Amino acid sequence: MTAINKEINALELNNTWYLTDLHKGKKPIGCKWVFKIKYNADGTIERYKARLVAKGYSQLEGVEYFDIFSPVAKLTTIRILLALADAKN
Repeated sequence: MTAINKEINALELNNTWYLTDLHKGKKPIGCKWVFKIKYNADGTIERYKARLVAKGYSQLEGVEYFDIFSPVAKLTTIRILLALADAKN
């Protein structure tokens, strides 16, 4: 199985997207394949990897998207949660 086939199968298994009709006057976001070779410690090829990435840089803020979400926790938040967990046993 090729790297592209593995990536497509993973995207389908994870329900990464669903097909829908495009709104009138809108253009679809393009995508491209990014390829990488993973090596073993001795320098031999372990496997070939492929990723399908969206060309999100072509979107216009406020027109095609409004919010940006990045699931990142600050260290202080983690410390507070750990302190609360410790206090509540």
